[in-house]
Amino acid sequence: MAESQTPIDPREHQTALRQLSLMRDQRSNLDKQLKVAAQRNDKLVQALETARGDILRLKQAISQDLEAPMNQAQVLRVNRPVRSGASLTGDARAVAETQASLDVAMGGRTVRVPVSPVLDIDDVRVGMTVLLTETMGACAAIGYRPTGEIATVREFLDEDRLVLGTGSNTQTVALRSGRLEGSALRVGDAVSFDSVSGVALDVVPKTEAEELVLEEIPTTSYADVGGLGTQIEQIRDAVELPFLHPELYREHELSAPKGILLYGPPGNGKTLIAKAVAKSLADRVEETAGASRNLRGYFLNIKGPELLDKFVGETERQIRAIFSRAREKASAGNPVVIFFDEMESLFRTRGAGKSSDVETTIVPQLLAEIDGVESLNNVIVIGATNREDMIDPAVLRPGRLDVKVRIDRPDRAGTAQIFGLYVREDLPLDAGVLAEHDGDRAAAVRAMIEAVVEEIFRRDDERRYLDAVLADGRRIPTYWNDFLSGALIRNIVDRAKKLAIKTYLQEGVKGISGEHLVRSARDEFDQQRDAASRADVEDWLKYLGFSVALSSLERPLTGEDGPEGLSLDPRAKDGAGS
Repeated sequence: MAESQTPIDPREHQTALRQLSLMRDQRSNLDKQLKVAAQRNDKLVQALETARGDILRLKQAISQDLEAPMNQAQVLRVNRPVRSGASLTGDARAVAETQASLDVAMGGRTVRVPVSPVLDIDDVRVGMTVLLTETMGACAAIGYRPTGEIATVREFLDEDRLVLGTGSNTQTVALRSGRLEGSALRVGDAVSFDSVSGVALDVVPKTEAEELVLEEIPTTSYADVGGLGTQIEQIRDAVELPFLHPELYREHELSAPKGILLYGPPGNGKTLIAKAVAKSLADRVEETAGASRNLRGYFLNIKGPELLDKFVGETERQIRAIFSRAREKASAGNPVVIFFDEMESLFRTRGAGKSSDVETTIVPQLLAEIDGVESLNNVIVIGATNREDMIDPAVLRPGRLDVKVRIDRPDRAGTAQIFGLYVREDLPLDAGVLAEHDGDRAAAVRAMIEAVVEEIFRRDDERRYLDAVLADGRRIPTYWNDFLSGALIRNIVDRAKKLAIKTYLQEGVKGISGEHLVRSARDEFDQQRDAASRADVEDWLKYLGFSVALSSLERPLTGEDGPEGLSLDPRAKDGAGS
């Protein structure tokens, strides 16, 4: 039996045909939209290609503008963009931003130039050098000028301006560069200065002499100085008593000495004494003040030749700076010792120069610092010299360097004491020497020192040093101990230590012996004789009272007497003082 077919509803058929026709129309519209989108995409690609070419051409044009030659200018002021606006209607407010610009010095003129978009305004500071193009303005910052005049800071007006001293009597107001914004400038500092733009560019590193910062107190004490007990006591009385007992000095209407002069032959501890004075003074003040006050001592070690400068006025300026720093520290109660070594090189007798006579201005500067209206409370000046006769008398008069202490060559007891500072019990000692003293290291050291001291102070032909021939023909013999010094004693001990090392390496015998010290003393004096200083011999003759000029130095003659039967006793005086 065949299945019956369901008849199709004509209405549904018509509905389906309409939907199909609608979908065909939609597809047709989508095809048209897709075609339009494809056309637009092609146009966009073309536009992007065109824009890319324009950007490349613009970059090339900018690069050509930034290439040399370009003008250089120095920035005086940075004008950052400022937002401004004006009410156009009651409901709207228009806001505009001004273009960044720079005030620059160029060719002796001050001009305002725009800032190129390629330059970040935040990277530009006053004093910088910028590159300028004809069309775009400032396009690059190349930093600060590395050169300029030397000027000294005299005063601070505000955050941006300073008063500079550019000569002996000239001053100028200058702008502070960006490099100086974060630096802790002080009055007296040296800066590089561009006189054309009027900008202080950078801090100039101080010279070696100016860089003499206030050193902390040395570790050298009086115990480290041998053979100068009398001189040390004299110095302590002159220096420490006024600092420790100022009320007693005021009660007796006494003033503390302003300065001390240590003079005498070289190598005998003048610098050591100055350091010991500084340490002792600081220790005493600290003990007196206690923990309630934070006081400390300072020591300025100034070698005379370091201050000498070929430019007029520079040496005087450095002397002023030294005393200014010393007063600054001393104002808080800290003791300050200013030590001038080789003092005769700076403060020579005025009018004694053969060329420039620089001492005619340097000496008055020192006198002004010592005698000036600014007091030198808690500041003591110590000078050291080998030629006190060359120092200007005005420096040495009472009220200035009024305490004078001669640091002479050590005597027999002082020599033994100095040897004891360098030959100690904890050093390796020769086994034979220890056996002779039953292992007593202290006794062995004393015996070794006595042996070398006896060798040095023996006055016979083998210890003859040099003969001083006077202008009148007299021949004055000298011996080892006449030219002994603390520095030479240290050389002897160092030489003996090297001999002991060499003996151990060659023979296997370890330790320092008396023979090493004696042999080192002979070798040292033989070597020193070849380099003997005429000034040392003249100082020795003057100390003994000889007034006749020295004619020459000669090797010793053999025999007990010199020519014409002169006594070999070096302490023979001139008699009539001829």
